[in-house]
Amino acid sequence: MNKRLHTRLALIIIGIAAGIVLISTISVILTTHYHFSLYQAQAGMTHELPELNYHLEQALMQTIIWTCLVAIVLAVFLGFYVAKRISAPLIHMTRVAERMTDGEWSTRVDIQGKDELADLGASLNTLAEQLQQHEQLRVTMTEDIAHELRTPLATLKSHMRALEDGIWEPTPERIHSCYEEIERLTQLVAELEDLTHVESPGFQLLQKEESLAAIIERGEELVAAAYREKNVYLRCSVSPHIHVFVDHDRMIQVLVNLLSNALKFTPEHGEVRIEGSEDSGHVWIRVQDTGTGIPQEDLPYVFERFYRADKSRNRKTGGSGLGLTIVKELIAAHGGEISAENREGAAFTIRLPKRQ
Repeated sequence: MNKRLHTRLALIIIGIAAGIVLISTISVILTTHYHFSLYQAQAGMTHELPELNYHLEQALMQTIIWTCLVAIVLAVFLGFYVAKRISAPLIHMTRVAERMTDGEWSTRVDIQGKDELADLGASLNTLAEQLQQHEQLRVTMTEDIAHELRTPLATLKSHMRALEDGIWEPTPERIHSCYEEIERLTQLVAELEDLTHVESPGFQLLQKEESLAAIIERGEELVAAAYREKNVYLRCSVSPHIHVFVDHDRMIQVLVNLLSNALKFTPEHGEVRIEGSEDSGHVWIRVQDTGTGIPQEDLPYVFERFYRADKSRNRKTGGSGLGLTIVKELIAAHGGEISAENREGAAFTIRLPKRQ
């Protein structure tokens, strides 16, 4: 394929150059012959001069023809040379793309110059970097799914074996421990189903104009008991006059997810604040805690599925890693955006359009 590209480019260049030379040569020959004939007809020369004119014309014709042949030969050499220079970076990019297809994500295009081919090479390098990141996230996601399923199943298996062999008495505490592991599996499956539903092409929102204060108040009610149990203060600041065009149930799901996530990483006697505001075309919601914040290297990935800054997967602080992914998809379905940053602790900011 590479040789065909080189040959095709060379033939195109040679054909164009040779065509121009041939057309120019024929035009010069015809013009020269015409003017010689016109000169002889008007001059009324003696018998000897026409022969001299004829030989002069023939010499000029031969010179023009030889010049044409030399120009064509030169065009052949230049055509192959230029074709090689043009096709070389394209061939190189093709080989890099083939290596990327084979899984060599670290391969890159050598960029030279600042022309369009250099821009194409830079775009290909950017694509390679993104594919490498997505491949790493895919591997991590697969490992996380296996871990999330393996841990409760292994615990259940060991508990059931101990009960079956009579090593453990079936006390309420041990039965409740098995129930907790089953609940973890149920929650994981439910979140996977919810994420699949949100990402499906047929997913639709039931949007209407809602009071932002009423939505936030409902979200606070659903998490209030957990906040009281951990002695974490939940404070709200939002105007009752702000309205937004959203799916009521899905927005409550978003707020509950964010508030529950903030609670996990806020120490006892800490504080979580939820604020609502608006400008000319958007409504803003911010959930901010006074916890330890998000490590800077983890900020770009907090919305990736199964990605968690807490690699230990502690039961108290580590969820399934799907909550923020679902939040991002739901906000995107509303035509909005969500971002994460560190202030006093972690802060999540949602921007929603007032009207869809």
